[in-house]
Amino acid sequence: MAEIGVIGGSGFYTFSSKAHAVEVDTPFGRPSESPVVGEVNGREVAFIPRHGADHRFPPHQVNYRANLWALHELGVRQVLAPCAVGSLKPELTPGTFVVPDQFVDRTWGREHTVYADGRPVVHVSPADPYCAIGRATVIASSNQVTSKTVDGGTMVVINGPRFSTRAESRWHAAQGWSVVGMTGAPEAAIARELALCYTSVAVVTDHDAGISTGDGVTEAEVFAVFGRSIERLKVLLAEVIGKLPKADEDCSCRHSLDGTAAAELW
Repeated sequence: MAEIGVIGGSGFYTFSSKAHAVEVDTPFGRPSESPVVGEVNGREVAFIPRHGADHRFPPHQVNYRANLWALHELGVRQVLAPCAVGSLKPELTPGTFVVPDQFVDRTWGREHTVYADGRPVVHVSPADPYCAIGRATVIASSNQVTSKTVDGGTMVVINGPRFSTRAESRWHAAQGWSVVGMTGAPEAAIARELALCYTSVAVVTDHDAGISTGDGVTEAEVFAVFGRSIERLKVLLAEVIGKLPKADEDCSCRHSLDGTAAAELW
């Protein structure tokens, strides 16, 4: 059984070197890859590369439900979910880590709930979608790893796989949002439906189209910057994993299903 789950973003396909794959069945089919369970900083960690080990799943085709269900089945209750994002603010330069406290979901056509197909209808509140304990642990740990970490901000999640037009990017920036990504939703909301603590670490790879003066962002640019940030990100995640509290029952995330039809399911 694993205590902590990590969902790797673009270019982040492996984590622990001493790990083994575990086959997990879910009601929603196979996860992006079989979870790999190993030890990181003295804790049992289950790792899934969000897009598959060969990056075969674009953002709108990732099986978010299966990935999170598989982690839950392995005993995971705390999830760390790094991802690549574009910056909507000039001061959030490439290589910056942003620990968001809100998201805006502009995706469509994705499966957004595990409570369907004959399961009870459940309404959970993602008013504060990210785990307060997880976020605080990332911020505290980042002081020892990197000076380029920003506490808080709103991630707007677009459907992808295309990037934003300049008009879209300027609109997002005008709302006061911080970064734009393609995978933060419905992932965070599904984690809340499973009463999982969920914390995102958004790695800025570029300035989004609305605040750039060139031809706009390219896939090669995103992958190159994220790739240069991977080792720093892994060091940060290992620090966080070592510091996350083992007893998390008092966390509000763990009580997201209280009083709902799903309260007796877990």
